[in-house]
Amino acid sequence: MPDFDASEALLEQVRQARENATPLRIQGGNTKVFLGREVAGEILDTRAHRGIVSYDPTELVISVRAGTPLSELFAALDAAGQMLPCEPPSFGEGATVGGMIAAGLSGPRRPWSGSVRDFVLGTRVISGLGTHLRFGGEVMKNVAGYDLSRLMVGSYGCLGVLTEVSLKVLPKPRQCLSISLDIDCARALEHLAQWGQQPLPISAASHDGQRLYLRLEGGEGSVAAAHQRLGGEPMDSGYWADLNEQRLDFFNEGLALWRLSLPNNLGPLDLPGEQLIDWGGAQRWLKSAADNIQSLAHELGGHATCFSHGVSETPFQPLAPALLRYHRQLKAQLDPQALFNPGRMYAEF
Repeated sequence: MPDFDASEALLEQVRQARENATPLRIQGGNTKVFLGREVAGEILDTRAHRGIVSYDPTELVISVRAGTPLSELFAALDAAGQMLPCEPPSFGEGATVGGMIAAGLSGPRRPWSGSVRDFVLGTRVISGLGTHLRFGGEVMKNVAGYDLSRLMVGSYGCLGVLTEVSLKVLPKPRQCLSISLDIDCARALEHLAQWGQQPLPISAASHDGQRLYLRLEGGEGSVAAAHQRLGGEPMDSGYWADLNEQRLDFFNEGLALWRLSLPNNLGPLDLPGEQLIDWGGAQRWLKSAADNIQSLAHELGGHATCFSHGVSETPFQPLAPALLRYHRQLKAQLDPQALFNPGRMYAEF
């Protein structure tokens, strides 16, 4: 499909929904529909609003419309030798930039490079008042409205219709090497805690219960020196894409899949189910039939999200009363009629 600015059509649909008090179900490629609660409403499809608005590789900033396929964004960056370091997963060929921002999911490099939120410089958003707003800017030093842009990340379309986003990008590393080490989980987490205090070019770390997998990125000399120091066997770097897109055997259908975000210094955990460790211990994937996963995550100082559709009435970690109040106030300011994805994150809004 050709590039096209469909913002006026999207704005008109929102204004009509506002007049008729019709809830809207915002979607792009629909590859992350399994996340969150069911949403009833008229479909607002962003995919016609697509294309790269501006991109100057020397400025390390790209502005792109929300309906643009992620594959198109990645191809443009790759052609210039650049990347979006947070490695957002697609979960399907039709994934869009808007869905990437709405879900706010980051890949294996996240602890070392930052999250999706860290790379958002500015956004354009249609509010529930029927206005087309601009937050932030297109340069890294511009901080005006920066936090409002970041609030769109991980909001699952509940705060507004994202139409455009400006992103900070970085050059690709000159050298990349993936290795695996035959060490158990306890030793792996102990080593990772030590290595985290040292200038090693680690950009991904995962343990599947049997082996530790590491990705080393940087200059040729630093990667070679790190490999010599750490040892390990070279392996196919495609492992990280398979992990990120949940194509590993671990993610085959079966028990409910939970994503636990936890402090990375907890060490091995006796959780009810099969685990896969990512982010050097800060993210743990858990397949389990237990119904108290979110309570366990809270006790451990983190939170849990259900990645299996329809399994939990509260797929996102329940909010503390104070946080729930802030969420409601923000929703009331940007979407006073609760038009956008009502109930997608929490039943309360």
